[in-house]
Amino acid sequence: MERNSNGEWVFGGQIPRIVFGIDSLQHLPREMALLDATRALVLCTSSRRENGERIAALIGDRCVGIFDEAEMHVPVVIAKKAVAKAAELAADCVIAIGGGSTIGLAKAIALESSLPVIAIPTTYSGSEMTPIFGMTESGCKTTGKDVRVLPRTVLYDPSLTLALRAGVSVTSGINAMAHACEGLYAADANPITSMWAVEGLRALTDGLPRVVRNTADIDARSECLYGAWLCGAVLGNASVGLHHKLCHTLGGTCNLPHAETHTVVLPHALAYNAAFAPEALRQIADALGVTDAPQGLFDLAKSLGAPTALKDIGMQENDIDRCVEIAVQNPYANPAPIEAKRLRVLLENAYHGRRPSSAA
Repeated sequence: MERNSNGEWVFGGQIPRIVFGIDSLQHLPREMALLDATRALVLCTSSRRENGERIAALIGDRCVGIFDEAEMHVPVVIAKKAVAKAAELAADCVIAIGGGSTIGLAKAIALESSLPVIAIPTTYSGSEMTPIFGMTESGCKTTGKDVRVLPRTVLYDPSLTLALRAGVSVTSGINAMAHACEGLYAADANPITSMWAVEGLRALTDGLPRVVRNTADIDARSECLYGAWLCGAVLGNASVGLHHKLCHTLGGTCNLPHAETHTVVLPHALAYNAAFAPEALRQIADALGVTDAPQGLFDLAKSLGAPTALKDIGMQENDIDRCVEIAVQNPYANPAPIEAKRLRVLLENAYHGRRPSSAA
């Protein structure tokens, strides 16, 4: 969204077709028909092969195969293998059921082949709402943005998230919250994405504690999936800053788990930017129901049993300098200047799990 020469707001957002509701998975055959698709390659991870088989059974002979090798951070070697499989089977669409890893693999196929993607999220990552892709090779994660990778249709079925463990639900949800937080202080933030961001943060702040108390609470699951949808829409229509740059660096360089890395880093990234984006930090705090956004987010994660230290999710202390060096190269646009000395302090605090200060 931008202002034209007459001072008018013009919004041309990129939004997939959304089908949201309990048991909405049953509408998958209809959604394939709307795309004129008859030969679907189904994607999943090896640990969730049963999800792929469920989709195959639902669409019958319209499934030409299941590719169950999706992995975290989308290794290039896996992406190339999946692209080749889609071509070999003459697939005319890709159906991805799972979290960010599986949907990311679908995007890699779409980038090379322009095949339409139907995304069926089972986590709260929000990747399904964006034209952003990322792949990893030789310890380096490369990201990009291309409209070809934006899923054509997203089926949000809260019942598919009931099997998501409480801990994974929390980190997945906070990963989605990161999209909303950065969208609020993005250089291209606008009234629409800011509205989505605030509502998404509110929904996840309300829903995640309820999911932790009772993982079978379908209303709480629906609230979290709704929040993730909105936060993902923010990511798809506004740029990201330091937080995402750091997480991409840490994920690709140290092979850290994606959602957990976002969960640990976000409070510290907000503290880094606090003095340069006071209105955005106020909106985040209001949505969280706290007075200090970085501390409130840290406290929320801790209270829900999420990791708060990079050292606890696989990072080595001697990786800090290397990650700082990579992060200052080609930095994303960010409210606060990107300074190596301050970044090192940020990563040291995140590594040790120290409660952040907005004065950081």
